[in-house]
Amino acid sequence: MAEQRIVMTKRNYESLKQELEYLVKVKRPEIIERIAEARSHGDLSENAEYDAAREEQRSNEGKIAEIEYKIKNADIREEDTSKGYVHLGSVVTVYDEDMEESDVYTIVSITEVDAMAGKISVESPVGAALLRKKVGDSVKVECPEGAYTLKILEIN
Repeated sequence: MAEQRIVMTKRNYESLKQELEYLVKVKRPEIIERIAEARSHGDLSENAEYDAAREEQRSNEGKIAEIEYKIKNADIREEDTSKGYVHLGSVVTVYDEDMEESDVYTIVSITEVDAMAGKISVESPVGAALLRKKVGDSVKVECPEGAYTLKILEIN
């Protein structure tokens, strides 16, 4: 089965490489050192310090594997500065007529998603529906709870 390509900007790709370097060259040795220190305290069966360090090691190694996968499968896209249509990197103001409210979304790669900051994936239902649309367009967003319509008010 073919690996799924992960769309991201060059900036995001470089950020992932920096994070990977930190996790491998700084954090991994720190954790190994803490494990060795905890081992030196004797009985490992009742050593909370050792257990915590091993759990942090598992978490760090998982994060390293995840970032390596993203880097390996990166589909790097040029950052587009056009404001004529929605694309990766666009900041889009939309109006939901049903809810009678507007929202602002930044369309980002799946590796940069931060829902609390309004950063939505280009692959999310809203992001995919907005892609390549223009100011004034209305888009239908399909989601598990049902479909709804958003009108594009502004693209930055």
